Amino acid sequence: MLRLFHLPLSPFCRKVRLTLAEKRLEVELVEERYWESGADFLRRNPAGKVPILRHEGRMLAESQAICEYLDELHPEPRLMPTDPAGRYEARRLCAWFDDKFHNEVTANLLYERVNKKIMGRGYPDSERIKTGAARVKYHLDYMHWLLEHRRWLAGNTMTLADFAAAAHLSSLDYIADVDWGRSTAVHEWYAKIKSRPAFRPLLADQVPGFPAARHYADLDF
Repeated sequence: MLRLFHLPLSPFCRKVRLTLAEKRLEVELVEERYWESGADFLRRNPAGKVPILRHEGRMLAESQAICEYLDELHPEPRLMPTDPAGRYEARRLCAWFDDKFHNEVTANLLYERVNKKIMGRGYPDSERIKTGAARVKYHLDYMHWLLEHRRWLAGNTMTLADFAAAAHLSSLDYIADVDWGRSTAVHEWYAKIKSRPAFRPLLADQVPGFPAARHYADLDF
């Protein structure tokens, strides 16, 4: 069986979980408090971070590499387009969310509000929270623009780019940090992806000390 070392609200782990579930691959989830882990964890991934997927005795790291590996190994349903231009756009948007969105929004909201307390690293930085709350509006507007021209973020079919975006937004939605009223297009897109069977395990996540927002698991939010 596949084994995934993860954290429930990590968007990078969530992207891998969505990929595994979409492909109906059975996986054992092992919660990993990587900031407390020692030599055994570093042997699994010298970079000292999650997700880590154990597959056939190998330890696979980095969410994008893991997801594309799974997509090549189990090509149905396909999450990366077959044409070069389509793959480029999907990868570009995965990088957008895992890099730009993460640094400007997720790290300033989720990590300040939740991760600091869990890790015992002090109190939230109000300036960083203000920055994240301001920047998320820009990203929602960009997503709105994309969805005005496409059925899904990277084109007319669902791709890994949609999972990357949904992984970050679902983590923020757990703590009610997404204004779904800002864009009808983004709200409808998220409702569509949230209703997929692959999403159900994420909606069941519970983080001790941090109850989910009331609407978090509601498909008619």
